[in-house]
Amino acid sequence: MAIEDNPGSRTSYGDELKRRREAAGFTQEELSVRAIMSRTHIAHIEAGRRRPSLEDARRLDQVLKTGGVFENFLPTQGEGSVAEHFAEALELERQATAIRTYAPKLVPGILQTEAYAREVLQSGFPPKTDEERDSLLVTRLARARVLDDVKSPVTWFLLDEAVLRRPVGGPTVMCEQLRHIVELGEIRRIRVHVLPFSVGLHALLEGPVSLMWFEDLPQVAYVEGLTWGRVLELPSVVRECQTAYDHAMGDALSHRKSLALIRSVAEDCEHDAQQQ
Repeated sequence: MAIEDNPGSRTSYGDELKRRREAAGFTQEELSVRAIMSRTHIAHIEAGRRRPSLEDARRLDQVLKTGGVFENFLPTQGEGSVAEHFAEALELERQATAIRTYAPKLVPGILQTEAYAREVLQSGFPPKTDEERDSLLVTRLARARVLDDVKSPVTWFLLDEAVLRRPVGGPTVMCEQLRHIVELGEIRRIRVHVLPFSVGLHALLEGPVSLMWFEDLPQVAYVEGLTWGRVLELPSVVRECQTAYDHAMGDALSHRKSLALIRSVAEDCEHDAQQQ
């Protein structure tokens, strides 16, 4: 049996990992220590419930002496493209029953309109080709499909006021984007809270974080920077992220007041667009 038989299947990938681990004489616990991964994460990969990161795959190849098998045949996402560091988080996002996200600067990807997302994706450096941007855009817009179900996942968004005030793409793009958020909030598909500038310092100033819950998997947190991202599984670390989120939420405006503020900023954007 070889992964090449079905390179896009997470289950096939997990079966191959289990086969090679057992052939090397390692238990999941022993492999976790040698590959610097949690035993739970290895169990989820073998069961086809999780996608290993590129770093995970490289360490597995090194420990199991598999010559690049696990790196070269990472499961694909099946549509569009995504930054490698976000691939595992994207897979988890699709499985989550509840998601709570804090965004300090930009509208979270799952809420972005096409025009807003296009502006964000073409603003990075080095510049992307139109083909690269459009491929990323497909995946970005597909993320919103998790909101098609009227009940699951239960989604909360904690937005810094800077997210509302940053004129991504100009007033017309921002007006559309903000009204999209208001619409989702008004029909109660999402719950949104704004951390106003007047709060000053708060518990999540260091950067974005997403918390995710599942039916049959432990809660995880996802944090990221400019060129990196990491899924956190250690219960004590996830609890720390949850506590920081809860503290920041305590400083935020209510759902009703947040929608009123977002609506007001959207009206300002519409006025600016008309003036132009």
